[in-house]
Amino acid sequence: MAINEVSLLRQTRQAAKLRIHVDGQLRMEELICDGALVSTPAGSTAYNLSAHGPIIPLGADLLALTPISAFRPRQWKGALLPSGSTVTFEVLNPRDRPVSAVADDTEIRRVKRVKIYEDRTVEPLLLFDPEHNLEDRIVREQFLV
Repeated sequence: MAINEVSLLRQTRQAAKLRIHVDGQLRMEELICDGALVSTPAGSTAYNLSAHGPIIPLGADLLALTPISAFRPRQWKGALLPSGSTVTFEVLNPRDRPVSAVADDTEIRRVKRVKIYEDRTVEPLLLFDPEHNLEDRIVREQFLV
């Protein structure tokens, strides 16, 4: 389970090779990269933002699919997906190019296939400091230069 994002990260000096399906449809035959991540609105100002992904307002029913240092296709910047989407990553050549999957702070090494979807039946209890409103922070982040 993750609240912010699920990321796939290369484990060695060689780039990862990933195939991406969204809702069962092949969307990218081969992404060569350091990794990729799927971010919720709450996580969009964290690792996703550092990877040049979009900031998503908290109330938006969207997920960000963001490449991390994409080598090929070099110009692909990611995608915004409906929150009900299922994203499946397949690791191409996992023996020679191992990949880890990380859900917030839980890591699983040497994955071959990872399926990511939002489960709205799970309601985590989140505590916020009223002096640091997350919605205000997300709006502020969009106007930083």
